[in-house]
Formats: sequence, C-alpha cells, structure tokens
Amino acid sequence: MLNALTDRLSVIMKKVRGWGSLNEKNIRDGLREIKLALLEADVNYRVVKEFIDGATEEALGGKVLKSVTPAQQFTKVVYDYLVKILGETPKDLIISSGGLSILMLVGLQGSGKTTTAVKLAQFIMKNYNKKPLLIAADVYRPAAIKQLELLAEKNGFFVYKEASGTPVHICLGGLKYARENSYGALVIDTAGRLELDEAMMAELVKMKDQLKPHEVLLVADAATGQAAVNVAQGFNEKLGITGILLSRMDSDARGGAALSMSYITGKPIKFIGNGEKISDFEIFHPSRIAGRILDMGDVISLVEKVQEDFDLEQAERLEKKLKKDAFDLSDFLDQILHLRKMGPLENILEMLPGISKQVIPKQGLLGIDERELKRTEAIIRSMTKQERANYKIINGSRRKRIAIGSGTSVFEVNRLLNNFAQMKKLMKKMGKGGRVRGDALSSLMRRF
Repeated sequence: MLNALTDRLSVIMKKVRGWGSLNEKNIRDGLREIKLALLEADVNYRVVKEFIDGATEEALGGKVLKSVTPAQQFTKVVYDYLVKILGETPKDLIISSGGLSILMLVGLQGSGKTTTAVKLAQFIMKNYNKKPLLIAADVYRPAAIKQLELLAEKNGFFVYKEASGTPVHICLGGLKYARENSYGALVIDTAGRLELDEAMMAELVKMKDQLKPHEVLLVADAATGQAAVNVAQGFNEKLGITGILLSRMDSDARGGAALSMSYITGKPIKFIGNGEKISDFEIFHPSRIAGRILDMGDVISLVEKVQEDFDLEQAERLEKKLKKDAFDLSDFLDQILHLRKMGPLENILEMLPGISKQVIPKQGLLGIDERELKRTEAIIRSMTKQERANYKIINGSRRKRIAIGSGTSVFEVNRLLNNFAQMKKLMKKMGKGGRVRGDALSSLMRRF
C-alpha cells in the first residue's frame, strides 16, 4: 500500500532521527523533502501546499518538549497533518436501523465497481446483519452482469437482473423485489464509462432522483494518478457523492492522488480494497493509514484482523501441543491456512511498525513466496493422518507417493520434512526457555 511514498518518507525520517535539535533550518529542509516525496507520489499540489504550510507553522511555532526527541516531535507534526489530509476520523456507512437501505456505486469503467459491490454486500451482511440484494444495472459493458453473478453466487448472494430495460427501470424493479422478499439492503452496480460524459451523468442523476439512495459511493482506482481528483470532483459536482471507496490499494502504483480525494471534495474515504479476495476490504481509518505511510505500523488493524479468525480453543490446544513437543504437520497446515485466510502476507506485515521496508520488498514476508506456501499445503494434504502425526515414518516410497499426489518433486518433499524437523528442534529449545536467534528463525522460515 503506497510503497513508493512509504519508502521515500522512511528515508527522510531516518535522517530526522539524526537531528540533535529542532531548528528552523532542519525543519524547513525536512519538510521540503517531504513535499517532493508527496508530489512524486501524485498527491495533489493544492493538498501538498496546504499540508506543508500547516506543518511548517506547527513545527516552528510548537513548544519543544523535553520528554520527546526532536525526531519524535517532528514525526508527530507530520503524522497529524497526514491524518488531516486523509479525513481525520473514520466515517460509518449510512445504514438505516430498520427498513431498506439503498447504496448506489458509481465510477469510471474499470474502477472495480463490480468486485467492490460484492465486497460491500459482504460487509453489510456481516456488520449490520442485513440481507443484501445486488442489482445488475450495468447494461452496457459486455459480460458485466455475468461477472457480478459469478462473484455473487460464489459468496452466497442473489443478483437481481432483467433481460431488457433501462438501468432506472431495472433498479426500480429490484427495489420492488427487495421489499417483497424482505431484503435489508440494496447494492447497485451501475455502468461506467471510459471518461466522464454528460450522458452517463444524466442517467446516474435520474437513478438517484428515482431511488433516493442513502449512499452514493464513488469507487475509484487508487492507481489512477492525478486524474483521480478530477474524477472525484466531477462525480461530486453532478451527483453529490456521500463517500469514496478506494479499490486496488494493494497496487504498486504511487496512489497519492487517491489520498487527495477526500481533502479536495470534502467527502470521506469510507473503505479501501487491498486485494482480490472478497475479504480484502477494510474500513478506512485515517490515523491508521497515516501510521502505515510513515512506517509506524497499524497494530490495531492487525489485531482486529487476527480476532476475526481467532479460535481461542484452537489456540489453547496448540499451546498444549507446543509444551508437550507434540506439534505435528497437521498443526503446521492449520497455521498456514490461518495465515492465508488473513490475506496477502505483505498486507499483514506492513501493519507491523518499522518492519515492512526491511522484509517486504522483492522477497515478500521474510523472503517467503506465497506460492511456496501453496506447495507446502499440497504436500501435507497428500500425506496420511499417520504420516502427518509422525513425519519420521515417511520413507523413500512414501515420499515418492506424496510427491506424485501433490504435483511436486521428491526433492521438495524432502526439503519440507528436513525443515520441519529443524523447526521442531527450535520449538523444543524455545519451550525449554532457550534463546533462538531471529536470523536463524527467518532463515528457516524462508525454506518453507
């Protein structure tokens, strides 16, 4: 997420940590470098100017506190103004406690509306306990309705569609169907265009007037560049959007322009999509995103993500097994599945303070390739229960059978078993209170 900007700011903040004191020269020098970093990341010029002006005034006029270092004080100023740009506080969806809530998604073609519609439906069902109905109102893009149906069916949702008719007619039919079948929320996937045009806007305005939605949410591709701000302004002027959903925040693109949208339009960024899975969708917390951008981490979001899939009984069983040195390959597989369920490992790791830039680039989590985890999963699934419980019984013929069953090689099976044996030794040592060097553990984890 915004890797290029985070990289640049990490280098700048490293220099800041070498300051012996706060003075006008080093404050202005530091903020000048931050200004260049923001502009290179495609943050809107007007936003950058107001950010730098405000941060300069705050840093020069602030009292020097004895309890903090100059670097900490400067970082606090930069952090506070980043939060201000991003919208200061998270904004909830406008969802009625009773009755039908209507949410209309708008945006350019290719912005990710269809996938985002299903992600939003999942979020509403999970967090508001409302049964969502998806409406296929994109009658122009080839296969748009089919794409929505496939995604919805995969995740247990129903799509309302009609063989013909205008988008307004289809939405009114969907509204009637939802009321007759006790749905709690409508999520409308509207058509987009390659660029802003009057015909598209007129159709959307008509839909809004007829449906009177609780939310008109702009779905914007975070990798769009400077055009993203113009798009947000255009939709807001014509439709009066109520919020922004940023898609593809996991992209390697600079993405700074997307972060200017809230400040320019005055409308909050409500959610971000940071992966292809339906679960890769999270509430936009300005303070947490600012922490990630400054490589300060986002431990709160990480804890929340873990808690979503946390099984206390399973954790207690695992703890007992570790103490008894009974951790086997089935347990190891459970941990792999738990990790993968939480989403891309890089997304998890960048929530940890100060660690993302050390291990994410090029190599991934501690140098782990997620494809290797999939191969490891395939190998373990090709074993019998007895083999998983006691890897030492896996002889030559068993290894060959496991390799064929998992679509891997005997060499890869051997590597997994050898590394698992070494990991068991490390766990036994830790269980006895011994110390294990971090680089030794990292090196071992890379082999999986």
